[in-house]
Amino acid sequence: MTVNVLPEAVDKFVTTTNAHDADALFAVFAPGASVVDDGTTYATEAEVREWIKVHQIDPKIVITPTSFEGDRLVASVDGDFPGGPLQFAFTFTTRDDAITALSIELA
Repeated sequence: MTVNVLPEAVDKFVTTTNAHDADALFAVFAPGASVVDDGTTYATEAEVREWIKVHQIDPKIVITPTSFEGDRLVASVDGDFPGGPLQFAFTFTTRDDAITALSIELA
């Protein structure tokens, strides 16, 4: 299944991740945004930028959405990492078309 319509911030997250554009991806996040990925919290601007580089850009992540309900995107995620592709659940908190919080876990 492919998801055709996503909220703007979620769509930008997927699009900029798939384009491997670190600056554009960072711009999707609101000031003070945080990311929780695999139990680790990235809460400062520097930590979020490092998370983007290490966990999204360097492994050339490609996100293929499979479902979206409420604030939760489930997607197939592939890239340069062992065991892929894997199903992940991304839970977004947004404000004014920007991500204020993102939590990622295996689906």
